[in-house]
Amino acid sequence: MARPLQEVQVFGLQRRQVGDAARPAWIVRWAVDGRQRSRSFRTKAEAERYRSELVHAKTVGEIFDRQGGEPASWRPSAHDVQAHAWTRRWLGEEWPEWAPRTRVSNLEALVRFVPLLVGRDAPAPPSGMRAHLAATLPPEGERAGDEGCERWLARWCLKLSELDRQVLAAAERELLLTGDGRPLAASTASRFRKVAHACIRRAVDLDVLPADPWPPRPRGRSLRKAARARSVDLRQLPDPKTMAAAIAAIASHQPGSRTYQVMTAVVYYAGLRPSEVVMLRPRALVLPASGWGRIEVVEADVSFDEPGEPKTGPRSVPIPPVLVELLGEWVAALDLGPDDLLFRTRNGRLPQRSNWSRAWQRALRQIDHPPLRVYDCRHAAATTWLKAGVPLGETARRLGHSVETLVSTYVGALAGDEALSNARIEQVLAGAPPLAAVPNSAREGRAG
Repeated sequence: MARPLQEVQVFGLQRRQVGDAARPAWIVRWAVDGRQRSRSFRTKAEAERYRSELVHAKTVGEIFDRQGGEPASWRPSAHDVQAHAWTRRWLGEEWPEWAPRTRVSNLEALVRFVPLLVGRDAPAPPSGMRAHLAATLPPEGERAGDEGCERWLARWCLKLSELDRQVLAAAERELLLTGDGRPLAASTASRFRKVAHACIRRAVDLDVLPADPWPPRPRGRSLRKAARARSVDLRQLPDPKTMAAAIAAIASHQPGSRTYQVMTAVVYYAGLRPSEVVMLRPRALVLPASGWGRIEVVEADVSFDEPGEPKTGPRSVPIPPVLVELLGEWVAALDLGPDDLLFRTRNGRLPQRSNWSRAWQRALRQIDHPPLRVYDCRHAAATTWLKAGVPLGETARRLGHSVETLVSTYVGALAGDEALSNARIEQVLAGAPPLAAVPNSAREGRAG
């Protein structure tokens, strides 16, 4: 029997929770030549319909596209697909692979980008267009939405084949401006640009478009961007003694300073992200009477006080006795319930990042240390652990990183790496037998 050209497997449905318990997602999973694929749907009926279509295509022997994963006959024509419909399809492909925070940030870019992909004579979009797109673009979003907004998109949104370089250049210029015409922050502009480019270039990857329609970036732009980028020299991060002094200096006469002091201690001693710290609850803490404790990191501030999964998923982080004692005193003083948030302002709101940063900068000035971001306390935690000899895998697990990310970010910048490595190699070589002397006959042979 001849071997099939392709090996296609269609698996059973999976049900996952997306965000809170009221928003389940049904996942269709399949594989083409061993490469796993998935798409999520809001309802079970939609997922079953899609899965049955995959099974039918496999049964009749259709060829599956190795890049997109779907049957090649499903590949849309650029003359038929409008930009907003393509964006929905692209989101359906990428959504299961993105962390909750990535979903929020990428969706923010797309709801601004899609209304710009229209002809020059298009009227202004209806009010509520961004809210409509935010509700209808994601795969588990509402499909009804606002009828007026949907009619406007169907009437004025360009087809993919109509997205030439002039159209996309104009859309990108508008995308990178605020409502009053001012430029967006550099980091926000870079994120919006990256998402917009990825969405359209996926159509090129799947042969929906014959060539990349994005205009080339100006020469030298990457060099200017690199010069503008603010980087932290990891070798100049505070050592444990300096960090302890800086954290102690946060406390002042200001009512919220003690809150920011404990929050900063959690970032440094546990290596948590600031977005994870603000969503900690007493039930996530294991605080024994003595010795090491533990924080179960299961939540993060995804967007605007909305809890979601941490950026790289849940993890369990050991915490040293100094932090166990500090958190124990904090929980006991506030008389919190297990589901209450550890850190709130007097008005019951989440602490503001700007106020937290000001308290941290004031503490650094008190100890005569150069300015650092609050997030740099996490970098300081990583370098402290690595200098202490904690294995790479364990350090990466505590930070919620891959080992590759850890190595590329931290290890090469640690002071003393080369000297330490040389000493260890020399220690191993010391146990090897000495090299044998080269015989006279060999030396004479080379001379001749």
